[in-house]
Amino acid sequence: MDARTLHEIAAITDPLERARAASAAMGTLQGQSVELSRIRRGAIVDAQQAGQRQDDIARHLGVTPGRVSQMKKAGAGPEHQAPAGPLGPRPRILVQRALPTPPATRGSKSLYLTEAQQQGLEPKREMLYVGQEPASEHVAAGLDVHTGDAVIARRKMFWANEVPVRISTSYFRTDVAKGTRLDGEGFVLPTLQAAIEDLGHRFSHATETLTARPPTPYEADLLDVPGEWVVQVLRVSVSTDDVPIHALETICAASRHVFPIGQVAGSDQF
Repeated sequence: MDARTLHEIAAITDPLERARAASAAMGTLQGQSVELSRIRRGAIVDAQQAGQRQDDIARHLGVTPGRVSQMKKAGAGPEHQAPAGPLGPRPRILVQRALPTPPATRGSKSLYLTEAQQQGLEPKREMLYVGQEPASEHVAAGLDVHTGDAVIARRKMFWANEVPVRISTSYFRTDVAKGTRLDGEGFVLPTLQAAIEDLGHRFSHATETLTARPPTPYEADLLDVPGEWVVQVLRVSVSTDDVPIHALETICAASRHVFPIGQVAGSDQF
């Protein structure tokens, strides 16, 4: 579905017809996502049976070899069944996601790496995607743009002790990030916070909204949470000029997280 179709649905005058059209489009997208996942999985298996190495497949798709394994495993049907994993139960993982985030943790190299290491877990992260994509309704509302408008997305995946636990995406308005370091490949060093401030932005406040919901097919695939719910945390950071600069959407596997709530003294970083 392209941005034009989203705008057309949003422009329907009758609210019930607008809701019906949105529901129909969502159902179509979910079905397409599941089918495309099946097609992709079959193509990877076919490529390997033809002699392609997993490293070569990963390089061609622009992902890591570990991600190729995930693509093969998730939801595989009998015609394209990935090799069985360990027979023992997956170890229980419980990762903290503090609300609000303490300033020292927020300002560290990686919020997730810092929190996980403090708990004695072995964390890992990987950049999945950097580029423009249409803004979803809640991201558009947070960044004060129209649903379907192009925003710059920086999407990362996180593991603890080799268990997938979290997907995190930073969204930026194009007038803020296009052509800057925020629009570049790979992790932004030393921190994303520093890169934002280097562009001259200073923050006045941020809001975090927590939502529990079923995962999308894409999220269920990455997090390996069939039949479980996820917790979505959307943090929108607003500059002193009252411009929403950064919308950070974190999708947490609900059964693998605990959310300690604390009162942070002093000035937080956003």
